[in-house]
Amino acid sequence: MLLEVEDLHVHYGKVEALKGVSLAVAEGEIVSLIGANGAGKTTVLRTISGLRRVTSGRIRFKDRDITHLPGHRRVGAGLCQVPEGRGIFPGMSVMENLEMGAYGRSSRSLADDFERAFALFPLLSERRKQQGGTLSGGEQQMLAIARALMARPQLVMMDEPSMGLAPLMVNQIFDIIAAIHEQGTTVLLVEQNAAQALTRADRAYVLETGKVAKTSDAATLLADDSVRAAYLGVDSTG
Repeated sequence: MLLEVEDLHVHYGKVEALKGVSLAVAEGEIVSLIGANGAGKTTVLRTISGLRRVTSGRIRFKDRDITHLPGHRRVGAGLCQVPEGRGIFPGMSVMENLEMGAYGRSSRSLADDFERAFALFPLLSERRKQQGGTLSGGEQQMLAIARALMARPQLVMMDEPSMGLAPLMVNQIFDIIAAIHEQGTTVLLVEQNAAQALTRADRAYVLETGKVAKTSDAATLLADDSVRAAYLGVDSTG
């Protein structure tokens, strides 16, 4: 497995946010993590990224224990996150934001990376000198994804990439995620839009109150009556 999370416990003060979460992502997969607000999805990603301290449990990436590895070294190892809320640098230009994505790389030849980013996101090419804070919500999301790709990650984790976007832009963002995957990047996706997440993923985990409640291939979960009722707004009683 590319990523293995084993019996992960995480606290916010005295509150236990994750209560023994285990999950795995194989190289070449899209794996989705779905659940209600407050289920712990973002905490899972932030802990894998090194932004939250582990109470107990283990995180392995490329057969290496990274449980206590500093976050910036996880990026250097090939693990990168697109944060919830985009987190771009609003006062920097599109080009400067992209350059920041490659900040920790040992090789600073970025021509190929810019070319890839602008091929995936032609709108960013048109706005390369524009300040990030003046972009639309959808364009900022594109910039956040493109910035993460500048680190050349083997696994990119995306936290609610469709949040706050118009339906047409949501479809475009998910098409871009599929294209990134087809280019060889493994994806761990946290997404409130369960229908899109399960349609695009190979496998998925359902998180409830800090625990994994269900896991299966995405097609099976998409057809599961309890999942459909809870997350897709489908009444299975007819």
